[in-house]
Amino acid sequence: MLSLDLRLAFALWVLCSHAETSVCPQRGWDGDSQIQVICYFVHIRGEVLSRHLLCALQARPYGLLKPTALSKIPGRFQLHQEALPHLPVPPLQQTLDRYLLALQPIISEEELNHTQELVAEFRKPGGVGERLQKGLERRAKKTENWLSDWWLKTAYLEYRLPVVVHSSPGVVLPKQDFLDRQGQLRFAAKLIEGILDFKTMIDNETLPVEYLGGKPLCMNQYYQILSSCRIPGPKRDSIVNYAKGKKQSRHITVVHNFQFFELDVYNSDGSPLTTDQLFIQLEKIWNTSLQTNKEPIGILTTNHRNSWAKAYNNLLKDKTNKESVRTIEKSICTVCLDAPMPRVSEDIYKSRVAAQMLHGGGSRWNSGNRWFDKTLQFIIAEDGSCGLVYEHAPSEGPPIVALLDHIVEYTKKPELVRSPMIPLPMPKKLRFNITPEIKNDIEKAKQNLNIMVEDLDVKVMVFHQFGKTFPKSEKISPDAFIQLALQLAYYRMYGHVCATYESASLRMFRLGRTDTIRSTSVESLKFVQSMDSPDKSVRILKKWNLLRRATQAHRQYTDMAIRGNAIDRHLLGLKLQAIEDLVSMPELFMDTAYAVAMHFNLSTSQVPAKTDCVMCFGPVVPDGYGICYNPMDEHINFAISAFNSCADTNAARMAHYLEKALLDMRILLQSTPKSKL
Repeated sequence: MLSLDLRLAFALWVLCSHAETSVCPQRGWDGDSQIQVICYFVHIRGEVLSRHLLCALQARPYGLLKPTALSKIPGRFQLHQEALPHLPVPPLQQTLDRYLLALQPIISEEELNHTQELVAEFRKPGGVGERLQKGLERRAKKTENWLSDWWLKTAYLEYRLPVVVHSSPGVVLPKQDFLDRQGQLRFAAKLIEGILDFKTMIDNETLPVEYLGGKPLCMNQYYQILSSCRIPGPKRDSIVNYAKGKKQSRHITVVHNFQFFELDVYNSDGSPLTTDQLFIQLEKIWNTSLQTNKEPIGILTTNHRNSWAKAYNNLLKDKTNKESVRTIEKSICTVCLDAPMPRVSEDIYKSRVAAQMLHGGGSRWNSGNRWFDKTLQFIIAEDGSCGLVYEHAPSEGPPIVALLDHIVEYTKKPELVRSPMIPLPMPKKLRFNITPEIKNDIEKAKQNLNIMVEDLDVKVMVFHQFGKTFPKSEKISPDAFIQLALQLAYYRMYGHVCATYESASLRMFRLGRTDTIRSTSVESLKFVQSMDSPDKSVRILKKWNLLRRATQAHRQYTDMAIRGNAIDRHLLGLKLQAIEDLVSMPELFMDTAYAVAMHFNLSTSQVPAKTDCVMCFGPVVPDGYGICYNPMDEHINFAISAFNSCADTNAARMAHYLEKALLDMRILLQSTPKSKL
């Protein structure tokens, strides 16, 4: 039997679905009326009903329901968001204990003893730690999410290094089989149609809600990635989102040969342009931008944020420039039609494309064919290489990859709709008046960018020996297995372990972003030390047990992190609370150990996708690595980055050690007789 709450929820859903024809055939119900009744039921029946109701709202229509009833559900997104729990503030004592545990593998015993004294002082009853904790708890009661605004500002908007390489991730998509302009434009047209198809789900609030461990996830990031753009400021940037206004964006920006165009992607009746129509419009853009001697205005967006903010204000003094910049900022997204890069051998092709996605190859190539402040930039080159680069502030990787998965699937569909024979207006070319001062800003940006391009070392490795199916067959989390292989590779290269960052999603909570999974643990250190130990008493069975314990420890930390109980964001919150309260900075945050803990030589992220692609990003510290991976069933895609200016790091060398670590761990698991376990 269904519970009363569930039956009420279903009855209400049927009522709302049939409202137009069954309840009031003369007037129908508008969306606001539906939501008012829903909210009334939620109010009288409590949170349990609201969750059942959300499930009903998210369900697919059955035969008795009109499919049109699901075509638009105003307020559905808001209702879903309000049912999500708030991000908790973890207990202070718990975080401090776990902080000391996280420090054990990465600092000396002497340093640890000193930090233990600082922690003891910080945690005293009635002391500074308790006061800051209470301040955080008050903040949590007053806000939707105590962390989200702080995180957006400190991690992104106040970050002053260029977004290129240092912040914005790229995605390498499988190489397309076109080799000419026609194929490039046809694929671009289909891709744009796929973007608009996804946009319809966002606009109509019919995007399927995602779940993790049976719990619904916050979908807010999906509503921030289209029609949005970062705006440079002298000390802090901002984000504008034009999807929220009454007059929504109807155009995308297309860039070819450093020239920007406004392409309206909807017909006068509101229907999206077909692939054929888009192809015709893209051909017009191509044919009117054949000259290659234009100033690469987009290269200004690659500069240090303070320098770009000054150049931005200078650029906008001219009315024509201001109109063109606003058109780019308001667009749904940007599509970059890139010139082909020089041919390279197959073994380094993917690594070259990863660099192309991250920075465009420098001022000689396609870096001017971008507007890096735009949240989404889809890149399609004439030689079949394609992918995207995205500005990180509004979203993490998974929503971006979910959008990409949808688009890639869409590009494979046959074209059923023929384009109406209506002449379309010429896409508008965006004009820029380049003064000597702006020309000087562009030249400086070119120089700085080319230094960054030369400095970035990227290696894409496809590990073919096995994929996520193997660790699963051993009842080990694939993510924990890969993270432990990274620990082993780093230890073999450097003879010690380091602070390791892995991104953990906080989307179980309203407006949740990320926390840190600290992959370096007491257990992982014991395992990596055992693997090459000269001590013959360290037998295979012991290594096997240590591997199991280390992967279990990683799994437990991951579970703790996604439930809002990791240490990094809590410690950051306490630090920011101290700044906000204008108290002197606690010694705990001035400690060398804290600096070591926050210096992530390994910055990693698992971004799984259905598409056989891989995300890539730059290191977060000068002597570190940025490592992203997509575990497929029978292989694993890795993107590894480092800086050439650091003599101690090398992306190809890390790839070599990582491959060996994965193979050695498989041998260890397979060579342990099951009878002895």
